[in-house]
Amino acid sequence: MFRKLVAIEPVNLNAAAEERLRSLAQEVVLYPDVPTNDDQVASRIGDADGVLVSYTSRTTREALERCPNMKYIGMCCSLYSPESANVDIRYAQQRGITVTGIRDYGDEGVVEYVISELVRCLHGYGQSPWSGFAREITGLKVGMLGLGASGGMIADALHFLGAEIVYFARSEKPAAAAKGYRFLPLRELLSGSEVVFCCLNRNTVLLHEAEFASLGSKKILFNTGLSPAWDEKPFLQWLEGDNLCFCDTIGALGDERLVSHPHVRCMTGRSSGWTLQAIDRLSEKVLANLLEYDRRNDIP
Repeated sequence: MFRKLVAIEPVNLNAAAEERLRSLAQEVVLYPDVPTNDDQVASRIGDADGVLVSYTSRTTREALERCPNMKYIGMCCSLYSPESANVDIRYAQQRGITVTGIRDYGDEGVVEYVISELVRCLHGYGQSPWSGFAREITGLKVGMLGLGASGGMIADALHFLGAEIVYFARSEKPAAAAKGYRFLPLRELLSGSEVVFCCLNRNTVLLHEAEFASLGSKKILFNTGLSPAWDEKPFLQWLEGDNLCFCDTIGALGDERLVSHPHVRCMTGRSSGWTLQAIDRLSEKVLANLLEYDRRNDIP
């Protein structure tokens, strides 16, 4: 059992999970708002030995240095790599602090968002058909940037509906080849695709000036990552052409002022992956990490 477990910001657990937390610590503190700086983060952690964080704040070395009792940080959000995390994992490791995260809890909703928006765009539901006449996903040339859990699910859904899938990733994936998906160099993928999906880790930028030149005009670009997959200047120039960009969060778009751009379709308020089912999956995975840490360390 933890001596003191603190959620320094809303961590979006369901009611059952919040109740279960109270059996894992002598004292549990759940803050209802997001800390705005290192001072607030350090003050909220205080003498706690366990901390829960979400994606809406940063837990830096400067804050952690002021929290000597820290033993465990549970990220109630996606953890793909130390570089993309909003916790200074490198420093935590130096201190012997265990950091856990979760993955793959909101992908289903993202897939439904992509299919919904793409069908509306291609068929012209509530708008002009993208190609001038209603068309199906059948035969659509789709390029995937990233073929992890989310990207793989999007590719599978589109492939089921008849799209032709090519992808670019850090390496070729035998499982993708078995489905008929082709691995291509980035610029070749961009030039040959009608619709491109960016499903990348936070802070991964692949689209620079040369890549947008390869992408060209009369293209649709989706970004369902947590940050822009592009350099801003060439992206803005590309938007001025006969193109369309869909983002499921302001974070993916990068600049709230672009929401009103005529060639941008961006959801505001919440991510497409944030559903009742996603909250349940997140809660189960966060609790599983806590229980595993408790078991391994036999906290007195």
